[in-house]
Amino acid sequence: MNSQNKSKHKALGLLLLAFIAPVVIAKLVLSLNLYHGGATNHGELINPETSYASLGVENPNPKEWQLLYLLPAQCDDACRERLYILRQSHTALGPDQARVEPLILTHPDSDLNALSAFQFNTRPANAGLSHWLDEQQLIIVDPLGSLVLRYPQVQGREAHLAQGKALIADLRKLLKLSRVD
Repeated sequence: MNSQNKSKHKALGLLLLAFIAPVVIAKLVLSLNLYHGGATNHGELINPETSYASLGVENPNPKEWQLLYLLPAQCDDACRERLYILRQSHTALGPDQARVEPLILTHPDSDLNALSAFQFNTRPANAGLSHWLDEQQLIIVDPLGSLVLRYPQVQGREAHLAQGKALIADLRKLLKLSRVD
């Protein structure tokens, strides 16, 4: 009888261990920051509460996705490279081009001569929106006016090309999954 009780307790202990061990291990992994969740986006996600409305700006194109870029006062080689990548990324979208509009935001002191080689729509930027674009970043905005992804400024042609590919990949994924047309 003693051996029967021991085998029952052993079976119960193994059963409890099988259910409790994964929970304890998961808690340990999460508390020690050993798990880094997989993300497939290349750009940096922006806080969901950030939108045109929260920045005090009217959505210029409420039916389209937008690629925002703030034109600096002096458009150097990096700026021109960024404008080129913006145009090429938009072209690379193919049939989805009609759903996305590149939009160049300007200040009174912006270097408008840099836009002579490009055909972009421009809009004046307000202070709230300029804060998000102050470091020559690219930002993807959804049709509802929420700022979704940000791409920081990079240096060098190869880095710009890589960022353009990342921008295209993210845009294609957003356009595919979007329920807002």
